[in-house]
Amino acid sequence: MPRYIAFLRAINVGGHVVKMADLKRAFERLGHMRVETFIASGNVIFDAPSSRTSVEKLEGAIEEHLHTTLGFEVATFLRTPSELAQVGAYQPFGPGVPAKTEVLYVSFVKRAPSADVQREIMACRNPIDDFHIHGREVYWLRRPQFGESKFTGARLERLLGTLATARNVSTVMRLSAKYPADRS
Repeated sequence: MPRYIAFLRAINVGGHVVKMADLKRAFERLGHMRVETFIASGNVIFDAPSSRTSVEKLEGAIEEHLHTTLGFEVATFLRTPSELAQVGAYQPFGPGVPAKTEVLYVSFVKRAPSADVQREIMACRNPIDDFHIHGREVYWLRRPQFGESKFTGARLERLLGTLATARNVSTVMRLSAKYPADRS
């Protein structure tokens, strides 16, 4: 059985409050096994019942089920433990970044942004906000305080032309450590 980490958009933000026990049951009703949640921001770890289902179909089935169950749209971004390990280990701005005064976010998208979209995002770089794109992840380094940044997740989605969900890199690294690629 393939193992996935689901990064869900719009869970426990914007008035969409969901108990993690309810989210776990929703995944179990889809036939997923060994379902766990990780912090209350929409991170679900599970074993899929079949390896023959494409990631795109699996994301779609989860999105449809959560929309029916929760009553609102929940964009779903799946990564395997191996993919997540690569995301967590990747150092888009070099070793030691972020510093204590900086915050590094990873935004998950379904497909790698096109070259044109990447250029648009990179044009937003400034002394406070820096960006790096690697595969299906957009790394956003914010210095030093959020109040000074004029960039938002909503603006990133507009530039991408699609939905995304972001996590602090420390959350990504904690997930990767807890669910390593070599353990199934």
